Order: sequence, then structure tokens, then C-alpha cells
Amino acid sequence: MMRLGLVASLLAIPAFAQIGMFSNEQRAGMTADWKGERFPDGRPKVPDEVLDRLKLTTAEEAWGVLGRRGYPSQFVGGFKTVNVGSDGKAPRMVGRAVTGVFLPKRPDLDAWVTQNAKKENRVGRGGQNAWVIDTLVQRDVMVIDMFGKVNNGTIIGDNLATSIMTKTGNGIVCDCAVRDVSGISEIKGFQVFVRDFHPSAIRDVTLTGINVPIQIGEATVMPGDVVLSDPEGVTFIPAHLAEEVANDSEITRLRDDWGHKMLRESKYTPGQIDSAWTPEMIAEFNRYATAQGSKLQMKPR
Repeated sequence: MMRLGLVASLLAIPAFAQIGMFSNEQRAGMTADWKGERFPDGRPKVPDEVLDRLKLTTAEEAWGVLGRRGYPSQFVGGFKTVNVGSDGKAPRMVGRAVTGVFLPKRPDLDAWVTQNAKKENRVGRGGQNAWVIDTLVQRDVMVIDMFGKVNNGTIIGDNLATSIMTKTGNGIVCDCAVRDVSGISEIKGFQVFVRDFHPSAIRDVTLTGINVPIQIGEATVMPGDVVLSDPEGVTFIPAHLAEEVANDSEITRLRDDWGHKMLRESKYTPGQIDSAWTPEMIAEFNRYATAQGSKLQMKPR
């Protein structure tokens, strides 16, 4: 399986790049379809308002938009979770991706990373996994590619989980493991999506990039992607499509609600609701959507 972490090290490396990988300009370039606000390091900053609107979006709704837009591989399932609800499912999590990639430890590479990390004042601030945590802010989600490592592949325990929750109010998605699950389960609201649990400590890996393209399952994840979890798994929404997914999801829910209302009132038949709506039905629906506080409107076809 091809790994992207080392490719960028062949590029010209400016001083104080993140783990010597991409410059801020290169990070902005790889996400050039995003036209909005960015963090200082070039990562897209999808507005909080859009994140809030995505909280009810399902994997199926996001899947439909992403597939039409040419992004068919942004969903990943099969995770183990912590802090599930009374229904046995993990609550929703929505946030902006901060990515990190680890490779199996190789002494010469690890020495080079450590040398560059000293220039960035990272050494002495905890292990390499803590370097990623240091960059987190509110509404971030830490997303880690550690090539599926479980034994000695535990990205965090309950101490680092507490730090992440304090910084972000969210959680993590990691192609690896966590330890101290009993302690993590006591951190209210902290969400974990990992491959497995293990009592070992992290070792024999090297962090080769922060906020670089990574792979989680079959998905390519970019810094600033919107991480959207639901009971089925995790969807990574490209920043420039986040608002479109939110709009599509909102219209879908309103259509369903209005259609059910019309059927309960026997105003329209199931055949009318399930087929193309007439201009009169669309106008009536738009009045309903406005009354529900939505700014979205359907247009006649």
C-alpha cells in the first residue's frame, strides 16, 4: 500500500514547516478548491455554522453528494468506539480534521524527524503523538494514519484523551489503537473511533507529517476535511463540499417531514409525494421550509 508521508520530504523544505513536510502555501494549494477562511498553517477552516448544520447529516446523505461530485471513497466503517450511548451507538461527532501520519520506526528517518522537530521546538514536549495534540484547537478532530498498528500502536491513553477533549471538545479517528479504555470511558463526550484496544504503550513508530494527506481505510483524508460520524462509521467531507452536503441534508429532511405531514393530512397521495412534484407542491413546500426557519428553497425543474 502506497504511503504519502515520505513523498513530501522530497520537496523544498522551508524553516519551521510542520515536521518538515509541507509549507503553508503547499497545504493551501492541495486544498485550493476551498475558497473560505484558513488557519495560519493553510488548513481550511469550515465555519462553525456549517459544522452545526451537519450534526444531523447521515452517512447516506453525505455519500450521495460526495458520489455525485466525484468523491466515492470518503466513508470508512468497522471502527471500535468508546463512550457509546444507551442505544449502544456512539453519539455524533463533527469537526475539522487535523491529520497525522506515522510509519514503522527506522533509525535514520527517526533521527532526521527528531532533528527537524528540535528546530520547531517540539522535542521535550512529550512523545511524537503529543506533537499532533499540541496543534489542536476547538472543534478539531485528530485523525491519525498508523497503518493499522495495534500492539504498541496505542496513539493515546486517558491522560492524552483528557488533553484532546479540553482542546477540541471532540475526539479522535485513528487507524491504530488506544489504551486505558476504562479511563477514557469516564471522559464525558469524548469520542473514539479506532481499530482496536490494547494495553501496550506506543513505540517503534515515527511521526512523518502533521496536516498532510493521509489514508484511513479506503479514504484519502486532507487537513481541514470535515469529520462526520454517525452509527455507521465516519465520513470525511472535503472542506469545499461541506456546505453543499449540509444544504442537501437539510432539504432532504424537510422534504421528508413535509411529505409525511401531507400524507397524514391526506392532502396528497403517496404517488404524488414519491414522484416529481408539481410547481404548486414545490411552492407549498417552500412556504413550509421557511416556516421551519430554513433559508433553503426548492426550485421547479
